[in-house]
Amino acid sequence: MDLLTPSNLAVAIPAVLFAGISKAGFGSGAAFASASILAIMLDPGQALGIMLPLLMLIDMASLPAYWKKWHWPDARILLLGAVPGTLLGAVFYRMADPDVIRFLIGLIGIAFVVWQMMQKAGLLQLAQRRFGDGTGLVAGGVLGFTSFVSHAGGPAAAVYLLGQRLPKTTYQATTVLVFWAVNLFKSAFYAFMGIFTLQTLTFDLVLAPVAILGTWLGVRAHALVPDRLYFGLTYVLLTVTSIKLIWDALS
Repeated sequence: MDLLTPSNLAVAIPAVLFAGISKAGFGSGAAFASASILAIMLDPGQALGIMLPLLMLIDMASLPAYWKKWHWPDARILLLGAVPGTLLGAVFYRMADPDVIRFLIGLIGIAFVVWQMMQKAGLLQLAQRRFGDGTGLVAGGVLGFTSFVSHAGGPAAAVYLLGQRLPKTTYQATTVLVFWAVNLFKSAFYAFMGIFTLQTLTFDLVLAPVAILGTWLGVRAHALVPDRLYFGLTYVLLTVTSIKLIWDALS
């Protein structure tokens, strides 16, 4: 089956552009949806195989803009949790049903947004403290697993990092670093398991300029959008992502 058809490109180009803008400017919250969009036209395995090199390209293109602006302690905790989570994702890729995981992460994402809104409205008086390392390790494990099976690690990272109340650039830089490392780690498993093919890699070469354009647009949007609006958009992206995860799980 030839992937380079007008209909496939018509779906893939906006999906990849969206992924670049989301990952480079808005914390990766909804970038995973690009693989789901591609799966409308393609086999899900092909969609995953196509998106991972492009996500890695977006990560690499984003890194210079956020170099050393990340919060290393939070990134380290997420990465420590992501290693076993990624390994678990690789082991269960062909046998485990990811729908339960999608459903739970969707519920957690929506619950977190509701929790934040209730706090801001004064309906909840909670202790103003950061999440502990245990929460970060769990979030990292979920991130690694869901990232491997569906590129859907963004919500788990967002739930943890938004709770750390980092400045917007620090938050964004931390997500860029974490997903660069996680995607690099899982790419070895993708290659070994045959998820990458000559067809998917050829398709990636055609879409690479679109990914770079989306990255540039995302970095520009991040620099121009004020903190309050930025985190409002991030909560919206997290909500949309979570609803999409629940929808995928139930359908």
